[in-house]
Amino acid sequence: MNFETTRAKAIEKLDRFVERNLSDYSKLRNFDFGHNKRDNVSCLSPYITHGVLNEVEVIKKSLAKSSFSKNEKFIQEVLWRTYWKGWLELRPSVWSDYIISLNNIREKYREDPNYLKAIEGKTNIECFDEWVKELKKHNYLHNHTRMWFASIWIFTLDLPWQLGAELFLKHLYDGDAASNTLGWRWVAGIQTQGKHYLASEWNIKKFTNNRFQNIKLNENAPPKMTDKTYSIIKNDFINPEISEDKTLVIFENNLSFENSDFKKFEFDKIILAVNSNEFRNIKLSDNVIKFKSELINDQLERIKSLSINCEKVSIDKLKDIKSDFYILYPSVGENLDFVLSNLNNYKFIYRELDQFSWQYCNKGFFNFKNYIPKIISTFNL
Repeated sequence: MNFETTRAKAIEKLDRFVERNLSDYSKLRNFDFGHNKRDNVSCLSPYITHGVLNEVEVIKKSLAKSSFSKNEKFIQEVLWRTYWKGWLELRPSVWSDYIISLNNIREKYREDPNYLKAIEGKTNIECFDEWVKELKKHNYLHNHTRMWFASIWIFTLDLPWQLGAELFLKHLYDGDAASNTLGWRWVAGIQTQGKHYLASEWNIKKFTNNRFQNIKLNENAPPKMTDKTYSIIKNDFINPEISEDKTLVIFENNLSFENSDFKKFEFDKIILAVNSNEFRNIKLSDNVIKFKSELINDQLERIKSLSINCEKVSIDKLKDIKSDFYILYPSVGENLDFVLSNLNNYKFIYRELDQFSWQYCNKGFFNFKNYIPKIISTFNL
């Protein structure tokens, strides 16, 4: 499994999956055959997370290969990320509360022996220890494995979900504030109150082709509980009138300007903002920082090849921009936290897919998926 850091290679990966493996996706998607046998899933999430590929082009290519009815499960999985983002946009304090609780928990568990064994892959739970090594070395885990991992972390190892979510964000190439935070909350039983996900020995053995032994888990744990509820925040995500004589700032989640809704505008300059660990609450691994840096460099070269004035700058240098400018909305997470805390003279501009889709994220995903055909027809997919 190899994640090359150019849009060209991402498109090749997409085309190869659609042509060779899409037809079997629904049947085989839940199996984790090992890190070097990933043909049953697309492995596109690191590119979608960074906007190197967007959901619209991925879905469009899949529908060109097969009908919606045959392709529905794959399309739903692509739009889960869109849904999670929209859900969190309507309740952004879930993220800020997570960061506050994480900061409080870190110190308590800094030298906790169970926590240290877990992050070092020394729990004597064979599958879990193997997944820790895979996470750190390959910076990717199968989606089903992420659910097992989180469940073991929370209910068998009895560790705070906040620390597990931090471990994922630190090491995953596709780490995303919304999908990661809300996914861990869902496993714990606090995203949908009282409904948790418990990993089981038979399920792990079945969907890993019996690759692991010594799977002794707490399969009867009750869900975690919280009294905290979150009200929906009203936000229409409306774009301002765009003036082409201004600068546009792009963060690491929108790295395909030439394929974006805003490619027709001739901005005075485009700035690619780089967020280093110096300005992050959750410090990313060297592999993840390198992955992001190379994707940003690829976007820089592609924009420059279009004869557009573009440069890459550290996120703290955005404070030096004196005139009004636009920011391609970075979504709830570390980049938005920096913007809201440090910058003033900007206006957000939003992707059309987000503007349209997020209105349907006020409830659960099963409600959201009823609108997927409407999303497809709206974007002529």
